Amino acid sequence: MISQVQGLTGVLQKEIEKAFVGTQDVIHTVLIGFLAGLHVLIEDIPGVGKTTLARSIASASGMDFARIQFSPDLMPGDITGITAWSQEKREFFYKPGAIMHQFILADELNRASERTQSALLESMQEGSVSVDGKTYPLPHPFFLMATQNPLQFAGTFRLPENQLDRFGLSVSLGYPDADSEVTILDLMEHGDPFSLIKAVTSPNDIGQARDAVLQVRVHEKIKHYVVDISSTTRKHPLVRLGMSPRASSHLLRAAQASALMHGRDFVIPEDISAAAASVLSHRIILSPEVRMEQISASDIVKEVLSSVSLPSGIS
Repeated sequence: MISQVQGLTGVLQKEIEKAFVGTQDVIHTVLIGFLAGLHVLIEDIPGVGKTTLARSIASASGMDFARIQFSPDLMPGDITGITAWSQEKREFFYKPGAIMHQFILADELNRASERTQSALLESMQEGSVSVDGKTYPLPHPFFLMATQNPLQFAGTFRLPENQLDRFGLSVSLGYPDADSEVTILDLMEHGDPFSLIKAVTSPNDIGQARDAVLQVRVHEKIKHYVVDISSTTRKHPLVRLGMSPRASSHLLRAAQASALMHGRDFVIPEDISAAAASVLSHRIILSPEVRMEQISASDIVKEVLSSVSLPSGIS
């Protein structure tokens, strides 16, 4: 199964690059989340390719795609669905909301109120929605990719900590360099680059790849390494809110996916340290005075990793 997953990620990446122009690291990080079943958050300014990346992955994977544009007037029922009355059948029925698709792009998530944002919590954690006391499973496989605007932008709400903690990984695209921007213009010159993308895998293939990720072996010393990292973040004097147990499990799962993508059926310490920044930077909350000194969560993650000893003697 290792070679199949490697082949799957390779063809996905080639297909994505037909429409999306970005760094290999960004695509690799998002594909880790995609194959591990960990939802991905992208914080960046408008127009740098966030939606393009999401649509490219959805199209290449053959998954059913829906984009939810978050805005101040969006209601929770628009996302989860509602119970409606059928005049013909004289009974209530469930009218599905926008979340009932395999691949969801939650665009500009932090422009909606916290009440509407919270409508995603059950979907992200349980793979289901509850409406009027009844639970409805989401399509399988399910993946959510969200974008948020920088907080200094007008009309934004801060994402609550419990929402942030449900995102497995986060990335930032940034502005493209000059050569990449020329490539973008080349792609757009003669039409829509999405017309070039075809489905090279199926939802069933993605489901099997996710099952394979769960079979990647993790040595006991690796687990203790993850716990040492989490414990260090919780004790750090500049951190107000360190890693949760959920963050620890997400870090381990991302490392399993990374190992499989590199052709291994076992995790090594470098898988953990390589995934740490994207798994932890959005969920470690710093003390207020630290922000004034322009110290970022990524800086803290690097410091934590350098202070925790790598496990040895793993075979």
